[in-house]
Amino acid sequence: MPHVSFGERRFEDDVDYVVVGSGAGGAAAAVVLARAGAKVALVEAGAWREPEHYPSSAYGAMRDLMDDWGASVTLGRALWPVVQARTMGGTTVVNSAIAIRTPADLFSQWEREHGVGGDGLRERVWAAQEVLERELCVEEVPPASRGRSNELAMKGAEAMGMESHWIRRYAKGCAGTGQCLQGCRKQKKQSTNVVWVPEVLARGGLVLSCAPVTRVVLEGTRAVGVEGRFVHPATREQGASFLVRARKAVVVAASVTHSPVLLMRSGVKRRALGRFFRAHPGTGVFGVYDAPVDQNVGATQGWASTQYRERPGLKLETLSIPLELVASRFAGGGTELMKRLGQYRHVAMWCHAVRAESTGTVSPGPFGGAPVVRYTLDADDMERFREGLHLLAKMHFAAGARAVIPGVAGLPFELGQKDVDRLREGPTDPRHYIAVLTHLFGGCVMGADPDRSVVDGEGRVHGYQGLVVADASVIPTNLGVNPQHTIMALARLNAEALLARA
Repeated sequence: MPHVSFGERRFEDDVDYVVVGSGAGGAAAAVVLARAGAKVALVEAGAWREPEHYPSSAYGAMRDLMDDWGASVTLGRALWPVVQARTMGGTTVVNSAIAIRTPADLFSQWEREHGVGGDGLRERVWAAQEVLERELCVEEVPPASRGRSNELAMKGAEAMGMESHWIRRYAKGCAGTGQCLQGCRKQKKQSTNVVWVPEVLARGGLVLSCAPVTRVVLEGTRAVGVEGRFVHPATREQGASFLVRARKAVVVAASVTHSPVLLMRSGVKRRALGRFFRAHPGTGVFGVYDAPVDQNVGATQGWASTQYRERPGLKLETLSIPLELVASRFAGGGTELMKRLGQYRHVAMWCHAVRAESTGTVSPGPFGGAPVVRYTLDADDMERFREGLHLLAKMHFAAGARAVIPGVAGLPFELGQKDVDRLREGPTDPRHYIAVLTHLFGGCVMGADPDRSVVDGEGRVHGYQGLVVADASVIPTNLGVNPQHTIMALARLNAEALLARA
């Protein structure tokens, strides 16, 4: 990897393909291109960090690994955080590496509503996902690494007659250290910075870190490279400028929030650019148990249910969070908060992800700042949101909890089993809930109609040459499941299509 000091004026190079972003989509595309013998430049806005240097705290993870300290929020009825990483490997470093094959109904929906996917896409995506599962060592969370929080969730689901499963993840022998959100120091999680980025380098590729791209360079309607300035990972001081020229194509995989804005800054004109943003809004319910749970012992996420994916539109799963994040979720202050935190060893948090139909927009921030996401859940999605909380609370009681902590403004701090139905009648104003947006989609959606989409079924930007998008921003609908497996498969297929046209 080239070293460029802050005193140098400019770094330039020429390659076959430039890939912007090293997360699930970017690294998946880059490694396919590199394996075909092409010279690839992988350009990442975040810093390169070896696993042994991952932070040990949630505070450190926000500082070192997250986009804008994790402070990006939606502008709408509620200011809900938008969770994305900014580091080599992207969000694959800080997520739980959950691998779920793309549900079959989505391909029919994409073909029916967006005119893509009727060319055997389902079979090609599933075939790519089968290869990914072998290559990235996808396996069920091993029994020794499940931990009591996950085991209690399975117990509660079984007591309710709920269909559920142990999660399958890109993790080779999960050690159960509960550190997924801060990066896996044990290197069990097969994040892209561990497996694919080093391979791109080994195959003669160029990797730039701390290198946010300012714009895609266009000559007419053809993409011919990218340019930007290096940024110090700690001080954010700008350093040398860079220009990487692409002989064949530029692949944009900068994330759902950054890819649309990058194309806008580059002068790309498409009516749908930045539109049809979607997400999985979610929140958690804490169960309080008499015996210690120690939720950070075991896999961060080890249990899930997709029974409610289609109706009402929910995915349920465990999520263990560290003490400092629990403190941010508990109401109160001073001695009252400390008293409540004294229960930490006895609580388990399980969460839901809403398959929301609400849509929003992504646009550039003022003065070149962080992207702005405008998004609010509509009434139907808020009904789903409340239903998910109610299901989780019932699961906790079925597993033996003595109380639940819902985290809803206007409701008591704790609810007993006799009061659990109050969650179904809770407020419908999003401002009453602590929630986050994960699993983002849209902004550069794929489709056959250039007036309603940004890219075609192979990720090519309508009306432009040599410009492809290969991240979750192309996904035109809400999946209802964790998207990483789908992102990687689509990116591989888009890269293979690029090679076929070369």
